[in-house]
Amino acid sequence: MKKEQVEELLEKREFKELKELLETMHPVDIVEILEDIEQRQMILIFRLLAKEEAAEVFTDMNSDMREYLINALTDSELEEVMDEMYLDDSVDVLEEMPANVVDRLLSVTDEETRQKINALLQYPEDSAGSIMNVEYISLRKEMTVEEAILKIRQVGINRETIYTCYVTEKKKLIGAVDVKDLLTAGESRLIEEIMDENVLCARTLDDQEEVASKIRKYGLVAIPIIDHENCLVGIVTVDDAMLVMQEETTEDISMMAGVSPNEDSYFGTSVFQHAKNRSLWLMLLMLSATVSGEILAHYEKAMAAMPVLITFIPMLMGTSGNSGSQSSTMVIRGLAVGEIQFKDFFRVVFKEIRVALIVGVLLAIVNGVRVYLMYDQDLTLAIAIGITMIAIVCMAKCVGCTLPLLAKKIGLDPALMAAPLISTIMDTCTILMYFAIITALYRM
Repeated sequence: MKKEQVEELLEKREFKELKELLETMHPVDIVEILEDIEQRQMILIFRLLAKEEAAEVFTDMNSDMREYLINALTDSELEEVMDEMYLDDSVDVLEEMPANVVDRLLSVTDEETRQKINALLQYPEDSAGSIMNVEYISLRKEMTVEEAILKIRQVGINRETIYTCYVTEKKKLIGAVDVKDLLTAGESRLIEEIMDENVLCARTLDDQEEVASKIRKYGLVAIPIIDHENCLVGIVTVDDAMLVMQEETTEDISMMAGVSPNEDSYFGTSVFQHAKNRSLWLMLLMLSATVSGEILAHYEKAMAAMPVLITFIPMLMGTSGNSGSQSSTMVIRGLAVGEIQFKDFFRVVFKEIRVALIVGVLLAIVNGVRVYLMYDQDLTLAIAIGITMIAIVCMAKCVGCTLPLLAKKIGLDPALMAAPLISTIMDTCTILMYFAIITALYRM
């Protein structure tokens, strides 16, 4: 509804009413509208926004929209936007921009901010240091509650979060105190008396996914980040953790589908880039599938003697691939949320084998009866298909649950061991198992 209102006010050039409407809208909703209108109108709307709102809208934009705006805005307008943005958001923006655009953005920031941004840019990509915010509230243990509240009032407006304050001594983290504790404690009490000395923290070089998982696990609003000298250098907030988890989930889903990960959105990625991301995996899987073809050629005489054998191959290959994919998906999910560790290897395998036996016997009975009734009551063929079904389901479940665990152990992303790869591996194993059982029962 508001999108139509914005377009109508733009068309009528009623900018006063448009500005009032924009003030009632959430920055994310404004970005969605800006994505669907002409670039000339996007600049016009952006210039109608208040400074604080403009900074939030700029943060939520995709990289293409930001780059266009940066080239269109004046230095003074860019300076206002950069001044209102939190440092961690500024770093995220700069990491996505071309070098010439980064130079322009840095040129409109003050020296102190530029030094802080450069310090954050030096941390390894995907580390806690690269996503942390250096703007936090620091207190001293000898402060009174009254003095602490006064400091929060003075500097809190420029901080991303004020719900948890950190107590430092010579820059070293010694405790934390929630605003709730400050507001409910007596004004004359010392911070040392009410602070919590057991503070969960992370280090600058920790993987950002581990930090996000820690925030989720313990229900934190923010987590302090310390350096190698145990000095407090920043915090990672829950909104940053949510973005990290979204990015990691997107990457895992892409890899599980056999697509190279891509940071841009679906519509923000060119057709050529989409094709490039997908073709490599398809090429590798296609070439690996030629092994199955070579095995089939080896059993050409058996298929010539019993052409009916060919009709069961798609069903068996599909069942084994799906069985393996089910197990790998469950294990990958368990690894992602921390429910499964490598130490659970044998517990997972034992559980999947039991599941496989139940599922395999059920499928074997159904298929055995079907084959017996449909193919001239050939009991040997029905038994062969039933045994094969049990064998391939058990094998697929084992392969599907063990590969992600082994990948995690050697430092690879478990999502690599997902549906496409599992299916390709199981296709080869299924054909080998199928013809080994057939030739044994029929003595070919």
